[in-house]
Amino acid sequence: MAEAAGDAGPAPAAAQEDAELAAVIGATVPTGFEQTAAEEVQEKLGSASRISRDRGKIYFEVPARSLPQVHRLRSVDNLFVVVQEFKDYQFKENKEDALKDLEDLVKKLPWTDPLKVWELNNSLKKKKTRRKKHGLQSPASREKLSDGGEERGADQSNNDQEDCAQNAVAVEPADGQDTENPQAVTSRNGVEEEEDNEQSDVKVEVQASSESGTKAGDGQTGEGEAKVLKFRVTCNRAGDKHSFTSNEAARDFGGAVQEHFQWKADMTNFDVEVLLNIHNNEVVVGIALTEESLHRRNITHFGPTTLRSTLAYGMLRLCDPQPTDIIVDPMCGTGAIPIEGAAEWPYCYHIAGDNSPQAVKRAANNICSLLRKNESKDSNALGVPLDIIQWDICNLPLRTGSVDIVVTDMPFGKRIGSKKKNWDLYPACLMEMGRICTPGTGRAVLLTQDKKCFAKALSRVGHIWRRAQTVWVNVGGLHAAVYLLRRTWERAEERRSFW
Repeated sequence: MAEAAGDAGPAPAAAQEDAELAAVIGATVPTGFEQTAAEEVQEKLGSASRISRDRGKIYFEVPARSLPQVHRLRSVDNLFVVVQEFKDYQFKENKEDALKDLEDLVKKLPWTDPLKVWELNNSLKKKKTRRKKHGLQSPASREKLSDGGEERGADQSNNDQEDCAQNAVAVEPADGQDTENPQAVTSRNGVEEEEDNEQSDVKVEVQASSESGTKAGDGQTGEGEAKVLKFRVTCNRAGDKHSFTSNEAARDFGGAVQEHFQWKADMTNFDVEVLLNIHNNEVVVGIALTEESLHRRNITHFGPTTLRSTLAYGMLRLCDPQPTDIIVDPMCGTGAIPIEGAAEWPYCYHIAGDNSPQAVKRAANNICSLLRKNESKDSNALGVPLDIIQWDICNLPLRTGSVDIVVTDMPFGKRIGSKKKNWDLYPACLMEMGRICTPGTGRAVLLTQDKKCFAKALSRVGHIWRRAQTVWVNVGGLHAAVYLLRRTWERAEERRSFW
């Protein structure tokens, strides 16, 4: 019926050998940056990755003991352990038959080792939350805290430093659920927005097969007496040749999971999230290892267009920062790019700026949160190599040729600015960026969805910028591009007319 691949290895003979348990890990990453994520995995974990045909996902194998390092990857949004992968699953044409096959599949899957990996992952999370004095809170209560943190960050840009410190402590263990932000939904599923829409209704269906109000202690295992686990099934489906919807697949597959394990269904306060990813004829069954997306790890104060930290990392990595480089984000918004840069490339000097005082205040609060986090890990922490200033993007207070790298998320002309304003802003920005960048060695990595305007502006300043690479990305359902530009040796004029 199907070709299986990616099974977890044979079960170890004794419990003490669990440390040598191998895990096939799946990771969702910003679409377009799959190769960047694969390079990071190879560099930091020594594992080769396979990029999925389903955009926005990579797979790699590591020893289960490497899970802490896996969670520290900067380019991944969500992590899951693969139960089994089918590269060419043959779905029946009749809907009832196709769904019955998915039900029957549950009993045939090799659950044992992936569940051991999930348990090990849980024990690591417990240690982390105990250290942060959050051991008594359920995932649902942390989700409420996190959502509140996001709302405060977006709505109260005048928070003082004490507020920042409180938010940092309350929000840090759980950086936010994906449900609030369309951009975050894309990062979780790794597919385009129209495919994401189907997933939003999936999680309510499985509950029909169980009394959701039943409590089972705190749902944790491994301490004291065994407790009945609570679970939900999330189905992400892409492709137009399936006779069933994501809701129907999640409902029937979830019913079979419940019958097989005798778990209780709970859509919000669940212990186990079983993932059913279907992309055309490729089927992957997994168990989630992250409760919330990792992409909000450094942000506590959100603005109208907060950039994902994982996307910021991919953009920074694209320009290959070297020690002592000066890196500038002239339109920093809430500071996702410079904060990510200071955390991952501390031997560079990062300068952030924006023309909006509210944006500068949010970014300053996010930098404050990062400082607090660093101090909680190391009381002797000296701070971060990052400064922030309010300025005019077209008249930067920086010397000509003094900057190595410019990395920024340019206004799309939707939530901020307008398409009309971009026609004047883009060429002026590119010229000013060219002025401050070192001729011959300077580079810029710029994200925009206004591709027509950018291409026109770039043609006007072609004497100082050469396009080296384009990465197509999905940002909140919008088809955007990340451009890597290299500075020519040509001298940049201070001011000139473009049109």
